Amino acid sequence: MSPAGPSRPVPGSPSSATPGAPDRVLPARRGPDVPASAPRVGAVRRRDRRGRGLRGPVLPMSTPGYRTRAERFDDLVLDAVEDLERRWARQLEGVEFAVEDVPPSDPAPWESGGVPLGRYFPADTGLPHRIVVYRRPVEARAHDAADLPDLVRDVVVEQVAHLLGRAPDEVDPGYDDGH
Repeated sequence: MSPAGPSRPVPGSPSSATPGAPDRVLPARRGPDVPASAPRVGAVRRRDRRGRGLRGPVLPMSTPGYRTRAERFDDLVLDAVEDLERRWARQLEGVEFAVEDVPPSDPAPWESGGVPLGRYFPADTGLPHRIVVYRRPVEARAHDAADLPDLVRDVVVEQVAHLLGRAPDEVDPGYDDGH
């Protein structure tokens, strides 16, 4: 045994030519009394395999930029639904609200013209009423970031009005038909 640690056979040397022995043996990093399968204690990886530091979050979780556009859009839909549920709690009980990125490529027979911003699905056997807001078309239709909350609210109000069989301005007196 050398002072640097246990000696290992060098590939191609007579001592490594035993049948079934590995061609290359790596130097031992553990003491002789620690099994090879035991986890290394105190081993902290400070660099990645290319010598750079480990990657961390680009933005801290406390900053507003940490949340994705989809998460912020979901919050806008939930805010609009909460406002409507205060007024129409009994009628909206059991209604599911969902957000999808884009509408399906096959439009419903009653949808003619442009891309739908939202859709109401009536209750079916075993399934509750569902209102779906399509994020990408709504974001594309909004003039700017300040217009987006108003447009999301209008789309949710229109779909709830369709569900309730009422006019949108009856469902929400602040409804703006200007979009």
